[in-house]
Amino acid sequence: MDTDQLIRSLAADNAQHAQPVGIVLALALMAATPVSTAMLFLGLGIRPDIWLAVRNPFFDLKFVVTMALAIPALVIGLHLSRPEASLQGWSWLLIAPVVVLVGGIAVEMMLPQRAPMMARLVGHNSMLCVSAIPVLSLPLLAASLFGLRHGAPSRPATAGAIAGLVSAGVAATLYAAHCVDDSPLFVATWYTVATLIVAGLGALIGARVLRY
Repeated sequence: MDTDQLIRSLAADNAQHAQPVGIVLALALMAATPVSTAMLFLGLGIRPDIWLAVRNPFFDLKFVVTMALAIPALVIGLHLSRPEASLQGWSWLLIAPVVVLVGGIAVEMMLPQRAPMMARLVGHNSMLCVSAIPVLSLPLLAASLFGLRHGAPSRPATAGAIAGLVSAGVAATLYAAHCVDDSPLFVATWYTVATLIVAGLGALIGARVLRY
């Protein structure tokens, strides 16, 4: 190959650079979120007393908790999309939703209770919560894995699990608008179970589709 041909080949390679993984991931999630939102509206709907519910701090706390999971998980996912990246030094970001929940539970425990602790923990729709959040997560999980495939994660199962946390966090944010159980005890129990299901699914799929 002569010098001119080599220069043309290098120029062609530079012109075909892949989009940064962050941009692809953001666009994929932006495309998937309306799908999950439509699934929520068509399948469940919004709780009928939502305009009264927004005056309840514990209702609002659900959205703080779910976004405190989704945002740090997204940051960690982008980090893990790089070769040789690991969770070391990054996993502490996932403490954020735990801290918010512990604070919410502590505040609720100090208030005069209108229902026994077990009633608040079990709630009214625990099984719906455990099933709806994973279902709403499916388009978001597909989008997250699609975005991370544009990187080069050296730990595909871990990256897939983090993609599951991102997806579950966004899906739980959507589901919270339907959920009539506002107790932090309920959120800490059933939202966590649903999130672990999605994270496990993400790890299983990610181990295959994120391998390079």
